[in-house]
Amino acid sequence: MKLCRFQPLQPGSDPRSSVEHRQNPAARRLGDDAARYGMIDNERVFEIAEPFRRIEQTGTSWPLAGVKLLPPCQPSKIVCVGRNYKAHAAELGNDLPTEPLIFLKPPSAIIAPNDPIVLTRSSERVDFEGELAIVIGKTCARLKTSEDIKPYVLGYTCLNDVTARDLQIRDVQFTRAKSFDTFCPFGPVIETGLDPATATVETFLNTKRRQSARVTEMIFPVDVIIRWISQVMTLLPGDVIATGTPSGVGPLADGDMVEVSVGGVGTLRNPVRAPQ
Repeated sequence: MKLCRFQPLQPGSDPRSSVEHRQNPAARRLGDDAARYGMIDNERVFEIAEPFRRIEQTGTSWPLAGVKLLPPCQPSKIVCVGRNYKAHAAELGNDLPTEPLIFLKPPSAIIAPNDPIVLTRSSERVDFEGELAIVIGKTCARLKTSEDIKPYVLGYTCLNDVTARDLQIRDVQFTRAKSFDTFCPFGPVIETGLDPATATVETFLNTKRRQSARVTEMIFPVDVIIRWISQVMTLLPGDVIATGTPSGVGPLADGDMVEVSVGGVGTLRNPVRAPQ
C-alpha cells in the first residue's frame, strides 16, 4: 500500500462540501484547509483520516494528477545513520563504525517531492546522498534484541540527506552540514508492504546514475538500527530514520535535477537552485 500526504491543486476542487462527506465521522475530523493523508491506487488518491491507527477512508478521492504530494508524514525528528555502507565509508576515508553512528536532521529542513533544494552560500560543496528511510508507525522505546520491529514500522520511503560536505569536514560533527533549510527532501510515498531485504537504492543526477546498492549491503540492517536507536531515544509515530547512503555521493549545482529511487517505493525528484 502506498500512503501519502497531499493537497488538491485546484482551489475549490475539494469534494468535502458533499452531504455524504459531512456525515462521515472520519472526514469530520479533518479541517477543510488541512493537508490530507491518502492512499494511492490506480492513479487516484483516496483520502484517509490518518495512517497511524486503523486506515479509514473518508469517502473522497482525487486523480493523482490533480494533487500536490507533500512530505508523506510530519516527523518530530529525522534520525540518520552515517557510514552504513562499507564503500561509502571508504570513499570519504573513514573507518567502519562498530555500532550505528547516528545524528539528527531538523524537521525545518524537510521539503516535498519536486520542491527545490536551495544551495547555501555558507558552503562551496553541497552533496546528494540517496537513502532508504524508515517511517515509524507506533511509539517505540527500549526494544529488546529479540523483539520484532515490524509492529513499529509503518513503511519505507526515499530520502535525500543533502550535505554541505566542506562544513561536515570542517566542523567534524554533522549538525550544521546537514541542517540547512531544504536539505531533507523525502517521499513521494510511504510503502507499507516493502521487504527492505529486496530493495535497491539508486541516485540519478541529471538522468545519470551516480549511486546504486542493495539494502542488504548495509553494515547495520533495519532491525538492528531501530532497536539500537530505541535504546537512545523514544521513536514516535511519523518519525523518520534515514538508513545511510551508498558510495557515489557527489556535488549538486544550480539547475541540476536529482532523483532518489528505492525499488518498490518510487522516485523522489527535486530540482536544485542557487541561493537567492
